[in-house]
Amino acid sequence: MTLAYGFTKARITSEPRLTSSRQHHEIQYHLHVGMLIDDEEWDFAINVGTNDADDLLKYKLVFDFRHPIIQTLAAGESGVHDLTGQSTLPALDFLRSDLLTNTGRWRDSDVMDGSDVVEPVASLKRLLSRAQQDNRDVYVFGRFYIDGNGIHDVHMNQGSTGGYIHHVGNDANDHNDIWQDGAVLVDVGEPEWAAYFAAFNQQLVPTDELGNPLPDSSSI
Repeated sequence: MTLAYGFTKARITSEPRLTSSRQHHEIQYHLHVGMLIDDEEWDFAINVGTNDADDLLKYKLVFDFRHPIIQTLAAGESGVHDLTGQSTLPALDFLRSDLLTNTGRWRDSDVMDGSDVVEPVASLKRLLSRAQQDNRDVYVFGRFYIDGNGIHDVHMNQGSTGGYIHHVGNDANDHNDIWQDGAVLVDVGEPEWAAYFAAFNQQLVPTDELGNPLPDSSSI
């Protein structure tokens, strides 16, 4: 099944904080921020890396992001926007759209050690803190929490192997899919915006129409 996916347009109400959780053989790290949407608190878990040198996060932190999606998002209302099942922008697909054109190369994250001085944690935290201080609109794309108000899987959501393979009829909470990639966009008050995109080294591209890696796929 297609997982519940979309984005929110809101303003940050809490200082970004780094958290960790064990996933199989590695520890994954997230920056959490809070936003107030329709008088309800929402939580956003933004992936920033792992402690596993074999499964580092690849990321792009773009401070001169320019794309027509900016105009579409800026013209939209604040709040929650459900994009489940859509197969065109503003739903995000890193491989099937031109979203990442002219955004530069992918960078490898540092090996996470629980501190907030490594990259991309340090730079992303500064960006989000600035957005909070300046009361700027922030757009977070990803999958909606099953329980509670929030968004997670803020990274590429296709190309994974093992337990994340998408089988038709699978109703698991976390599996590959197309047009469900996660990202963070920030209106910094200039003609261009700032954008954060991420994918894990062990996610493979290209992918098929279920979002699973094709036989000749390799790391993004």
